[in-house]
Amino acid sequence: MDLDVFVSAHRAEWDRLDALLRRRRRLTGAEADELVALYQRTATHLSLIQSSAPDPQLTGRLSQLVARARSAVTGTRRASWRDVTRFLLHGFPAAVYRARHWWVPTALVSTVVAVLLGWWIAAHPEVQSTIGAPGELRNLTRPGGEYETYYSSHPAAAFAAQVWTNNAEAAAICLVLGVFLLPVLWILFENMLNLAVGIGLMSSAGRLDTFVGLILPHGLLELTAVFVAAGTGLRLGWTLVDPGPRPRRTALAEEGRAAVGMAIGLALVLFVSGAIEGFVTPSGLPTWARIGIGVAAELLFLAYVYVLGGRAARGGETGDVEAAERSATVPTAA
Repeated sequence: MDLDVFVSAHRAEWDRLDALLRRRRRLTGAEADELVALYQRTATHLSLIQSSAPDPQLTGRLSQLVARARSAVTGTRRASWRDVTRFLLHGFPAAVYRARHWWVPTALVSTVVAVLLGWWIAAHPEVQSTIGAPGELRNLTRPGGEYETYYSSHPAAAFAAQVWTNNAEAAAICLVLGVFLLPVLWILFENMLNLAVGIGLMSSAGRLDTFVGLILPHGLLELTAVFVAAGTGLRLGWTLVDPGPRPRRTALAEEGRAAVGMAIGLALVLFVSGAIEGFVTPSGLPTWARIGIGVAAELLFLAYVYVLGGRAARGGETGDVEAAERSATVPTAA
């Protein structure tokens, strides 16, 4: 494509579209029809330029023009309860379901790493000595020690809110910065290392059963949310390397929008795990009852993902915004 010739041929149409968009008075019927036609043609021009002769300055100008025209044509759209329902029943579970080939292996590998690190810490006193002095480790692992009192050291509501905020922030970082890969791997390793230290120290003190009884009620759902965020973040980063049949920009935009939506959904999931950690884990319920609540929450989430999410994904739902809300593009030849 000769860009100069293309611009000369269509500049008048772009200027006319810009002039119509700047009109302060109400457009006549003929002008409104002209606006729609010019919007469609300009969107086609933008797509052709992006695929054949990308020019940053021209692309920026036409992108702004198309966005303004699209807003004028479609009108301002307000979020409604229908959007919330669609997101909770279709968009979010479908996005998690579609990412299962990333977050399930991430969960399995991470769990194995945490267990192996925990065994290594438990089996090597010299490693334990690098974590803390003998007196400090006894204070951590003894009956009524810091591992047990940690969950009841603050008012339940405040503790739950703090846990929720911290975990939701970590999940959001994994999703938003997943394109860079390294932040995701670091957050994942940090979480597994903290888990491994608890496993190793409590196991060496002969109190692994107590630790498991404390971590499972909230940890099942909490760690699943972390694994989903990390796996989705890694998939987003891999999309930059291998976008598949889609143009790289389109693939990143689609997967990135779905990832941002998942950050909101996972915040809700982590709210539930935070409530369990604040109110159930330190409660006086028997260990089997506390673990049962955690297992029930985990099974409900997995059913939500695999039943609702699987059905929505098979129906074409991706977790991205609706087609009407996406950028206007047209098919172009490779």
